Amino acid sequence: MSDLREGGQGEFDLRGKVAVVTGGSSGIGAATVRRLAAAGALVAIGYNSGAENAQALAREILGTEHITVRMPLEDSQAIRSAASAVEARFGRADILVNSAGTTRPVPHADLDAMDDETFDRILISNVRGPFSTIRAFAPLLRRGGDGVIVNISSLAGATGLGSSIAYCASKAALDTMGLSLPRVLAPEIRVIGVSPAAVATDFVPGRGRSAIEKQAATTPLKTVTEADDVALAVMAAITHLRLSTGTSILVDGGRHL
Repeated sequence: MSDLREGGQGEFDLRGKVAVVTGGSSGIGAATVRRLAAAGALVAIGYNSGAENAQALAREILGTEHITVRMPLEDSQAIRSAASAVEARFGRADILVNSAGTTRPVPHADLDAMDDETFDRILISNVRGPFSTIRAFAPLLRRGGDGVIVNISSLAGATGLGSSIAYCASKAALDTMGLSLPRVLAPEIRVIGVSPAAVATDFVPGRGRSAIEKQAATTPLKTVTEADDVALAVMAAITHLRLSTGTSILVDGGRHL
């Protein structure tokens, strides 16, 4: 991230914009927060259990006006309260990045291992959670007339290959919402999905760096996808793809081929 420096907004100039990032305390979310802040945006860092990480990140990134807000995906009222907090602090929101989510590795062939509680938790977090967040922030995003929502999905939603069947189903559902919502939120708000394959984070419990490297070696580009690679795709969706909505960007090193 050599170009993350003060005064280095360049083509990614988001000065005067307010961005909200769910799951902003770690992984892809944290990388996106850093990119948004470096581009000049004021950022509301959403978190669930990672309060200390979110606060540390707020101190790290450029500027002093960034805030942290608790946004548990299963609690729609808390999400509405977070939207109210953003409105009270900034009076607007221009960008919403839905990066928060969850999974649990369960072998696809072991149907009994995918219990109802786990299945419901994954769908609530990965589907209802982003919908609740969009519903809560839509009035603020509409207000500026040029809002953008970026949903962090996964190649698993298209291939059905991933940490669990429930996770794959949840990302397919998120992608379908990404087709429905652009119709009703336009023209004030664009909706774009960013779909990585395996990313070098600790998102999947028990999956280490070596497993990521092994998977990357099977792709045409043979390159490990880092969190910042996904964050750069998010930035492109926000700043450059001005006439794109209801579509998704793959960030997978060609794994889908």
